[in-house]
Amino acid sequence: MTTVVPMGELRGPTAERDAEPTPRHAERLPRTARNGRDLLAWGLVDADAVADVDEVTENFAMAVTSAMLELIDVTEVDDPIRRQFVPTMRELVMLAEERADPIGDEPHEAVDGVVHRYPDRALLKAIHVCPVYCRFCFRREKVGPGSETLSETQLEAAFVYIRSHPEIWEVILTGGDPLILKPRRLGSIVAGLDAIPTVEVIRIHTRVPVVAPARVTDELVTSLKVSKPVYVVLHCNHPRELTEEAVAACGRLVDAGIPMLNQSVLLRGVNDDKPTMEALLRALVRARVKPYYLHHGDLALGTSHFRTTIEEGQALMRELRGRVSGICQPTYVLDIPGGYGKVPIGPNYLAREGDRWRVEDIHGDVHLYPPRSGTSDD
Repeated sequence: MTTVVPMGELRGPTAERDAEPTPRHAERLPRTARNGRDLLAWGLVDADAVADVDEVTENFAMAVTSAMLELIDVTEVDDPIRRQFVPTMRELVMLAEERADPIGDEPHEAVDGVVHRYPDRALLKAIHVCPVYCRFCFRREKVGPGSETLSETQLEAAFVYIRSHPEIWEVILTGGDPLILKPRRLGSIVAGLDAIPTVEVIRIHTRVPVVAPARVTDELVTSLKVSKPVYVVLHCNHPRELTEEAVAACGRLVDAGIPMLNQSVLLRGVNDDKPTMEALLRALVRARVKPYYLHHGDLALGTSHFRTTIEEGQALMRELRGRVSGICQPTYVLDIPGGYGKVPIGPNYLAREGDRWRVEDIHGDVHLYPPRSGTSDD
């Protein structure tokens, strides 16, 4: 069943200004596109589409940085960068199985800003705005609208909760995008987590190095240097996002001793074909960013046009297994709706056959393990 959600049932966007300069140095162009008129100025929509864009942005926040606007091929309606960031009316089509909280964070929100779904780790959502708003985001109902950051009182309550739960081994800074915080503010949060004895690892999830690479300054990098390990998990979905500036931004983090991983979302029309995904994985590793997760698309409201089937995702992962290095391989995962966590859903190569295993190799040929009589096969 397909329904269109009435406009009044969804919340409208608020967002911060992106200070990154426009590469074209054209004063007439907005540095960040936030509405239909801005997209019109960049030549990305026609005048008769401005009202449609604005109708969508009344419901779901929009922001596209100049770094991403510059990448979009204005002549290609299905440009993969455009698909990720430019609103379309398809977002107002809601399927019955889609939901405002598709991965079930809300039931696990222990105090404001802290989601404790897994025993040994917790999310700390210190900010609710992003430099860009991805059209497929699983938090599209939560980011943009509402208060922009946790207050000092809320942040202290979050630290109290984390300190009082010594099983929390890792804290994941997310939101929103933590790297749009001012370096001093970000540094104070990271230092606060570093001071909690039972927290041993700090992880930060971000789009900033690709969508606003100029924000990755020496001051920001220094703010992440504490006594405990800090990992930065990039969100990059297409090889064209890894521009020279983006690779340099990642390099500033890695050269400072901050390991980087990447998570992508499998997106129809963006990266759901073998050449594109192969190029993305190789480009990430060249940039010293380890592919970590490939997420199956979440059941976020208005995102059905992005989702592939699980079978399509499994077939893609099977093709990649024999084509790219092991260090390029992400884990294909599904975040089970309702808050039940992530599970790997990649292709299976193994089945039981009597007292042995039936194993399929990367070419589709079947072998029995262990082989009889020391041979390589029966």
